[in-house]
Amino acid sequence: MARRGGAVHVATTRRHYKDKVYETHLLRRSYREGGRVKTQTLGNLSHLPAATIQLLRRSLKGEAFVPAVEARLGPDGCTISRSLPHGHVAAAAAMATKLGLVELIGPPCRERDLAVGLVVARVCKPGSKLAATRWWADTTVGVDLGLLDASTDQVDAAMDWLLARKEPIQAALAARHLAPGGRVLFDLSSSWLEGWTCPLAKPGYSRDGKRGKPQIQYGIIADPQGRPVAVEVLAGNTGDPTSFTTAVTTVRERFGLDDVTFVGDRAMSTTARIAALRTLPGAGWITALRAPQIKALAEAGAIQLSLLDQADLAQITHPDYPDERLVVCRNPALAAERARKRAALLAATEDALATLAATVAATVAAGRLNDHTKIAVRAGRVVNKHKLAKHFDLHVEQGRISWSRRTEQIEAEAATDGIYVIRTPLPDTAMAATEVVGVYRSLAEVEADFRSWKAIDLQLRPVYHRTEPRVRAHLLLCLLAGYLTWHLRRALAPITFTDTDRPGPARPDPATPATPSTSAKAKAATKATPDHEPVSSYRTLLEHLATLTRNTCHIAGTPAEASSDKLAEPTPTQRRAFELVGANIPLRLT
Repeated sequence: MARRGGAVHVATTRRHYKDKVYETHLLRRSYREGGRVKTQTLGNLSHLPAATIQLLRRSLKGEAFVPAVEARLGPDGCTISRSLPHGHVAAAAAMATKLGLVELIGPPCRERDLAVGLVVARVCKPGSKLAATRWWADTTVGVDLGLLDASTDQVDAAMDWLLARKEPIQAALAARHLAPGGRVLFDLSSSWLEGWTCPLAKPGYSRDGKRGKPQIQYGIIADPQGRPVAVEVLAGNTGDPTSFTTAVTTVRERFGLDDVTFVGDRAMSTTARIAALRTLPGAGWITALRAPQIKALAEAGAIQLSLLDQADLAQITHPDYPDERLVVCRNPALAAERARKRAALLAATEDALATLAATVAATVAAGRLNDHTKIAVRAGRVVNKHKLAKHFDLHVEQGRISWSRRTEQIEAEAATDGIYVIRTPLPDTAMAATEVVGVYRSLAEVEADFRSWKAIDLQLRPVYHRTEPRVRAHLLLCLLAGYLTWHLRRALAPITFTDTDRPGPARPDPATPATPSTSAKAKAATKATPDHEPVSSYRTLLEHLATLTRNTCHIAGTPAEASSDKLAEPTPTQRRAFELVGANIPLRLT
């Protein structure tokens, strides 16, 4: 701003004449003379364009301007030197901060920054560890956590450091979410490995249907809401009962919880496992009987359909299960589906037998097949294709095939359609029968979450690590990412298709399938919330958050170090997402 000889400025005067306003823009100089302020008009600017007058006015006030000589320069002479996806990692980091997850992982150090970066990468862009290092450079994670120069050797060292922190991390999570006298959910799963060099890689049952690949088993321990708190990794040929025993040991010895109720699927209902639980003071269980056990109860007359005439569940006792309650439940939808499937398979088997009978008759008539043993073998293959040999009587004689259904056996099997039986030693005073059923059925949601871990959210499978410590560290990393994802999914549920009004385990009819709430149906139909906000899947929402970028701006004519970061204007959905997370949109992750 000019000071010598007085201050120069643009003055605007207005006068009204016959309902019109006339503006005059004058360039003037103000100065003091004899103790009085005087002005001098230096020129009339009224003939200039309004934008030029405004530019001159701002320039005389001290603003600096540079010419926008290139298309890439904005009106303020600013270039965007780098634009990085930021919204999705910022949401994950904000939730991690809210949960105290960073401090839980360990004290400040390079290894912790790498571990946090791996967790965020697993939540937002699951992939290999090498892919994570490349992804860091393409998002604000690499810049903010100082990971741009991270090598795969440093990542491996960070995983080893994280594995050494496993016990205190899981103990802290258990202290947060598990309580004496409460419930512990347990689910067992498996994943395949690429390569056989890891000692944990063993031939075993693949729950993913991946035959011929080595497997690992892992058990997930969760709180009653399905929030994961611990993971135990076992060799791929480990049986389900042994895996359950490991989980019990973890809860009782490592977490110091003696008075708890274990909730698990039918894998834990073996005689040996229940006998072991009986010896532990304060240990309870909620599990379900296996099909042969239910069949035995039905044949003994302990389970009768008349028990379920008035309600879909009934409570019984039986000498084979001393000091336990057996809650018999009927799922009408499952019963109808099993009846439909059985009828279809029986019909398909009879059609195949009829086709075989016609073929055999033609072959025998032509004198090409007279061996009745071969005919019987082919018929056996037909009835075993859908595992229905138990429902048919086959007769092969004189080059003919005939069959008949075992009606009584089919009816006996149909009588238990949709029937499942839950067992627990907890008395009525501790938990009502309806809540027992609801708690057991809550395992289905936990299992669904873990399936999502493997295929959608975390892509836990396959495992590429070749040493046992790295495989264990990989599962611990997925546990932490799953813990963070669990909270993110529930925080963002109002703007996703997730049902936020689903009844809990204590609903009055827990034996029947839960139906979507009215609000969930409305969201599915309108693709919007009651406030007309768009809804999407969780993964699609993360992708939309990633479009919120952080831009590095550089003013032309200034040093490179004078660059500044600025967020793009967030969309209403992005603003709403951070409101649900409970944080302002951070410019930086740290």
